Amino acid sequence: MASILTAITIAIGAFGAHGLKQLVDAESVATFETGVRYQMYHCLALLVVGFAKPIPAKIKKWVFRFFIFGIIFFSGSIYLLALKQVLPFNVSFLGPVTPIGGLFFIVGWLWLARGLYSLK
Repeated sequence: MASILTAITIAIGAFGAHGLKQLVDAESVATFETGVRYQMYHCLALLVVGFAKPIPAKIKKWVFRFFIFGIIFFSGSIYLLALKQVLPFNVSFLGPVTPIGGLFFIVGWLWLARGLYSLK
């Protein structure tokens, strides 16, 4: 799953780097790139966690869930907000969703830390 998400992230990033500049202003492109960057960090983290044998499966599952929801809420809302100039509908209501996604990322990292601490 992490590999598939990483491939999707690369495709989204390529769109942002090559196609987005013609559609929206520079500030929106920078915002979009932030979403891609956070998504890529968490996809790579999922890949590492997935292959880390000492981490219990239960911890991996929760980290996966938190990171996936973080990607959807944080990066997903940022993508839509960055595209608001060209979307045929209003996405301003998504502004408060972005920090919720960030919170999912933070909780995922804390859950991972808790799981790693329990390995001692």
